Amino acid sequence: MSTAVEVLAALLLLAGSLLAVLAGVGVLRFPDVFARMHAATKAATLGLVCIVGGASLLIGNPGDVAKLVLVAVLLFITAPISAHMVGRAAYGAGTEMSDHTAVDELGEHG
Repeated sequence: MSTAVEVLAALLLLAGSLLAVLAGVGVLRFPDVFARMHAATKAATLGLVCIVGGASLLIGNPGDVAKLVLVAVLLFITAPISAHMVGRAAYGAGTEMSDHTAVDELGEHG
């Protein structure tokens, strides 16, 4: 394996790890459930894709790479749906929005 591939894999793994840490920080620091949900789904999903890309470059075995790609695809399918459902349930339960929230698109529709 060439050094350039190893460097690219290391950069992808590092970027993915940093995005996952930022997602965790966002979950802890954001003011309401809606912003926390956004941090958990967006940054963590992109972080996982970077980690899967870096690991795929290092592994090289097509069968193992296919499994990693399947993990990423399943996360891309399930994360937006689960975030949407959590958001709707939180809104339906009357969860308070942050004062920084500018638009309440469900306000008149429920």
